Amino acid sequence: MKLLENKIAIITGASRGIGEAIALKLAEHGANIAFTYLSSEEKAIALEEKLSGFGVKAKAYKSNASVYAECEIFVNDVMKEFGTVDICVNNAGISKDNLLLRLTPEQWDDVININLKSVYNITKQVIRPMMKAKKGSIINMSSIIGIKGNAGQSSYAASKAGIIGFTKSIAHELGSRNIRCNAIAPGFIETDMTHYLKDGDASKSFLEKIPLGRFGKAEEIANTALFLASDMSSYITGQVLSTCGGLNI
Repeated sequence: MKLLENKIAIITGASRGIGEAIALKLAEHGANIAFTYLSSEEKAIALEEKLSGFGVKAKAYKSNASVYAECEIFVNDVMKEFGTVDICVNNAGISKDNLLLRLTPEQWDDVININLKSVYNITKQVIRPMMKAKKGSIINMSSIIGIKGNAGQSSYAASKAGIIGFTKSIAHELGSRNIRCNAIAPGFIETDMTHYLKDGDASKSFLEKIPLGRFGKAEEIANTALFLASDMSSYITGQVLSTCGGLNI
């Protein structure tokens, strides 16, 4: 059974890693996909083709989620092309890890803008069609680091903690319109952005902190997103699902 038949989903930063896995999972369940990318047009085109293989409509948009004007153009273009927005996954994100003593203002601003401001930028655009339709699911990608914090990741932790506060506030604002807003807090997930976690002695120390004893897979985050995007979670809003192998306990 396809859980998202004919739904329209927007996903930011979907050309690789967790974003790509989410796009593929939602398409597998019947959702038409509009996604953004910033760097690799080659990867974006390749993903478009993979998504189309599920028999859904898919389109890549080169757009910087941290720039408000670009988000406005992007969502307007999606509305013209797809007609509406049922699901929004705010996934775009970066990390520029450094101890606070060495963290530059530019590094701080880059992380806050791309990780946190982008969520405001996109969400502000998608709530209009969702309010008109009186339904919608907004899914914001936070992180276990936003819950626990971590040395050397103050900017990343601040951005991801901010997403949690934003998520709960939007859930309050839009619940009466049947629009749900939830966050996912992944733990240590195997992607090209976190490959360093598996190297040498660091890998062992990370694994010892995870009750399930392994790193997560991008598909496991995608399964969580599918649940939150679908009617299976119709009575869930304002929540943070920690898909982290128990790292948060």
